[in-house]
Amino acid sequence: MNSSRTRTALTVLDQPTDAAACASAPLAGGLDLDDAVALAQTLKALADPARLRLLSLIAGSSTGEACVCDLTGPLGLSQPTVSHHCKVLVDAGFLTREKRGVWAYYALIPGALDSLSGVLSSTGAPGGPTATSAARA
Repeated sequence: MNSSRTRTALTVLDQPTDAAACASAPLAGGLDLDDAVALAQTLKALADPARLRLLSLIAGSSTGEACVCDLTGPLGLSQPTVSHHCKVLVDAGFLTREKRGVWAYYALIPGALDSLSGVLSSTGAPGGPTATSAARA
């Protein structure tokens, strides 16, 4: 068996040397720095599997809310850990917290997730929602 290989020369096409030639249209829209920072903080709050599960458990609750004591079992986490994760979600604008006796009850803020999806799907659209407004919704 012959193992020799044939080398083939590649032809280099003419490359544009003008920097303007590489972009067909100027970029417009997108997130400004403040909106990007706010959106990053919001996404950071969601970037944890336990927090995503908390949101889904609370959103799927028949009453629209859940006591922290009912969230520990499904997550397999201690009450202080669940409370910490819920606090992060409250601070990020996804949940409300209501204290009843010794327990805290959490509910999803209506439209909070919709607002976030709107920012992600229309960051470049003129007149679209901003990350700051979504993070504060």
